[in-house]
Amino acid sequence: MGRVIGIDLGTTNSCVAVMENGQPTVIPNAGGYKTTPSMFAVTADGKRLVGHLAKRQAITNSRNTVHASKRLIGRRFDSPETEQVAKLCPYEVVRGPNDDPRIRLGEKIFTCTEIASIVLREMKRVAEEAIGEPVRDAVITVPAHFNDSQRQCTKDAGKIAGLEVLRIINEPTAAAIAYGFGKRKEEKIAVYDLGGGTFDLSILELGSGVLEVLATGGNTFLGGEDFDRRIVAHLIDRYRETEGIDLRADSMALQRLKDAAEKAKCDLSVRDTTEINLPFIANSESGPKHLNLELDRATLEAMVGDIVSGTIKIVDQVLRDAELGPGDVDQVILVGGQTRMPLVQDAVAEYFGKRPHKGVNPDEVVAVGAALQGEALLHEDKSLLLLDVTPLSLGIATFGGHFARLIERNTTVPVRKQHTFTTTRDNQSAVKIRVLQGESDNAAENDLLGEFVLSGIRPAPKGEPAVEVSFDIDANGIVSVSARDTATGKEQSITVNATGTLSDDEIHRIIEEQELYEVQLKR
Repeated sequence: MGRVIGIDLGTTNSCVAVMENGQPTVIPNAGGYKTTPSMFAVTADGKRLVGHLAKRQAITNSRNTVHASKRLIGRRFDSPETEQVAKLCPYEVVRGPNDDPRIRLGEKIFTCTEIASIVLREMKRVAEEAIGEPVRDAVITVPAHFNDSQRQCTKDAGKIAGLEVLRIINEPTAAAIAYGFGKRKEEKIAVYDLGGGTFDLSILELGSGVLEVLATGGNTFLGGEDFDRRIVAHLIDRYRETEGIDLRADSMALQRLKDAAEKAKCDLSVRDTTEINLPFIANSESGPKHLNLELDRATLEAMVGDIVSGTIKIVDQVLRDAELGPGDVDQVILVGGQTRMPLVQDAVAEYFGKRPHKGVNPDEVVAVGAALQGEALLHEDKSLLLLDVTPLSLGIATFGGHFARLIERNTTVPVRKQHTFTTTRDNQSAVKIRVLQGESDNAAENDLLGEFVLSGIRPAPKGEPAVEVSFDIDANGIVSVSARDTATGKEQSITVNATGTLSDDEIHRIIEEQELYEVQLKR
């Protein structure tokens, strides 16, 4: 086995790291940047662009440039999150055959898994150019609150990218591994991870080479993108008030506004005011129109204060799940670019009663932790024992639309649990097992991961047959379910294939398409 890379597949930016001489090292791309935009574009002549090349042409080719597609991966097309992305992004989101959101770029429709694989392939290429040898094995990180569907889609993306995914690990857990590298001190750590598209909070205990996740929580649709959109909405409203022009229908203007919003947000992390100047943003009967506005930090903080407060509510819930108080936490680690915002840092410091730890780079620490975990797996290193948890409860739908939990959230994985159910009708010969993930007692309000039918149950009065349902969650957080009639021994099982998960045939087809494109490119 060769080298193992650690990849932080981010909503806004991605990062790759590898172990060099016993130390984790972040690998810069060809431009010298240690992070690469998670962007993909198709030009008018069919050329595919990734990373900085895609970002540089996003304004003039906004309709065919994808950003933040991680927010769609593993979701249903008719979910509120998909609807919001489709409404606000310049690219076209369409319904896929698996009821999953897909993205139309020119004449071709791409799955979100495929787009993730293109970004992963770029990170693989960056690593191979740096270390001078082919790379096959990788550890890839995901938000802690990703459900089974989102995790499977990420693993599929790695496979399409030509990677053997040794492990899918949670981003806050990876950050904690990086923080704990070389430390023997026993500590309780809170990892506050606010990235481009997701928010996670994990409480971990570190000591004697054991890293145990005590509790985790989050929101897979809350991040820096939402801060940017608040600024864009503010600019649009102000411009409409002053010029009487609504910029929402102009995709090029929207992309320029988004870029300006992101830059203004970054500027306001180090200064009190910034100027947003966009010449020729629109046209009117009197000629070209320009946008020139000043934005100050206080205005921005007022716009996004409720988002930051929302993250603190999640922090409070996770601490209660861990049966701890803010004072029980020894160190607070900030992860994700959005944590550079002073308002975020102040809110976290106020809640925990201590300033966050400053010894890690919030953009790089997750990839570093993934590389460390990869090295431990490669050498079967027993000095690092990682005990992670499942972020959401798992169970099945029962009679009357109820949700029967078999595995509670924050249960250490890998784990196997089983429970015995029965029939609801006389002489019932089959039962449908509907596998759900979520926290509502109402089955319809939780995510449907998959379903299968156990048939061949012996005829008997209702309530008499015993159907044993077993759940398995592996170290990647991926779910398998089986059901067995204890009387006849008949058994049926599935590895849950949830929304957006591609079949082996689809994966093979996409791999062939990507290889064919690369061959044509070299001619």
